[in-house]
Amino acid sequence: MPLGPNARRILGLPEPGAWQKKRERDREKRRTKDGPPRETPAANPWEEAARQLKAPAPEQPAQAPAGPTPAAPVPPWSPLEERPGATAARSTGRALLWGTVGLFALLGVKAVVWPGGGADDGKGAAQPGPARTAPAYPVADAQALAARFTHAYLAWDEDAPQVRAAALAAVLPPDTAPALGWDGKGRQTVLAVQPGPVTRAAHRAARVRVEALVKPDTAPARWVGLDVPVAQTASTGSARLAVTGPPGLVGLPATGPRLPDLPTPEADNKLSERTEDTIRSFFAAYADGGDTETITAPGASVPPLPEGLELVSVVSWTADAGSGETRTGTARVSWSTGGARIEQTYRVGLTRVASASAQRWQVSAVSGGDTPTP
Repeated sequence: MPLGPNARRILGLPEPGAWQKKRERDREKRRTKDGPPRETPAANPWEEAARQLKAPAPEQPAQAPAGPTPAAPVPPWSPLEERPGATAARSTGRALLWGTVGLFALLGVKAVVWPGGGADDGKGAAQPGPARTAPAYPVADAQALAARFTHAYLAWDEDAPQVRAAALAAVLPPDTAPALGWDGKGRQTVLAVQPGPVTRAAHRAARVRVEALVKPDTAPARWVGLDVPVAQTASTGSARLAVTGPPGLVGLPATGPRLPDLPTPEADNKLSERTEDTIRSFFAAYADGGDTETITAPGASVPPLPEGLELVSVVSWTADAGSGETRTGTARVSWSTGGARIEQTYRVGLTRVASASAQRWQVSAVSGGDTPTP
């Protein structure tokens, strides 16, 4: 696309064809005066024009007037005095023009190399933007619904079938047959329900495992497993969960999982012997529900045990190896309750308390189980 007059003036370019015309006129003048001109290399049009203007006009030979005197040739252009700041404005305009051209060139290269507009991974490959994550499934709501449904579904009484029907109607979709396969006979009570894992499926559906302790009228209580199918009514934030159909009774594992490799603390035999009487006195007062402040460290709070427990003996006490003013150990204690004896394990914390006359260890905390101290 040709440049306009303003752009040529800013970039310092001559008018199209101006310097060629000037060159032809100079050749004609020299041919008239000196004969055929010598071939000279093309000069800068502005420098050539400046030299022509500064050079003195050549003397013409006197001739007799033979007619009207021809008018002097008019130069193709005349120099104008440049205004202050014009050079700076011209330089700034050139810089802006070339900068714009360079910017559009870079944008064109980027569009060709990275047409997707993604982020560069440093190897020239465009990476996609962060993917949208699906909303989390309402696991807690699914477990709560499945537990409530299980309690209503596994309890029945042939003398009061309406009780079961009303309980199921509160958690089933409208127009669902409340019997859900029950023939209306027998009696069974649900003693406890424990919701478990939620397994997601397609179309916003899921399966919830529930463990229930049931007591048939003619058999002892037992634990059973129930898989309850549920689904979200919609994908929006106002969606609810619903039971989609009859569940299925499943078996439960006969044994628990294998234990992990837990560290076994080393024993401090000397500290175990030194603090054995303190541990026995503490558990005796602990079982009686009496005052334990005399054998607990200052600031310690150990609530008393419930009624019905009687201490049989402290079977064993082992203090863990360590150092410092605070230590921990394991106690195995035998209790008498419900007409039987039962042995349990406790983790006991000890703190060394100093007085003006002596030092002694006192109980600072107690918790059930054998979980190691962090």
